[in-house]
Amino acid sequence: MYSYETKLRVRYSETDKMGYVYYGNYPQYYEVGRVELMRSLGYSYRNLEDMGIMMPVLNLSVRYLRPAFYDDELTIKTIVREMPSSRVRFEYEIYNIDGQMLNTGEAVLGFINSDTRRPMRPPKEILESFKQFF
Repeated sequence: MYSYETKLRVRYSETDKMGYVYYGNYPQYYEVGRVELMRSLGYSYRNLEDMGIMMPVLNLSVRYLRPAFYDDELTIKTIVREMPSSRVRFEYEIYNIDGQMLNTGEAVLGFINSDTRRPMRPPKEILESFKQFF
């Protein structure tokens, strides 16, 4: 298993009239966590695109437990529990500053060859980056 945490502060524009983070923003927070997890392994999304790899979302689920509010500092914990293949499953846990879990989610992304638009296995070097945790 590999996990990575990143922090994010809720911006005013991300809240709704009730003062809660708008429900549709949580997948964007997941993306922040996912991008930073990959960066922690040495791969930015720009690197992946330069390698001819696209990673579209194939499946997404979200579970809302408690609201987050404007100016809250959130911790996004992103977890990969199994070695990637042609797909990789990311789990997410979002916490407030008090350590209360606010939200959980999961996204399954595919590795796609940008030239052929067909599924592919990730390059060996990406698998090697993950292998040390499994």
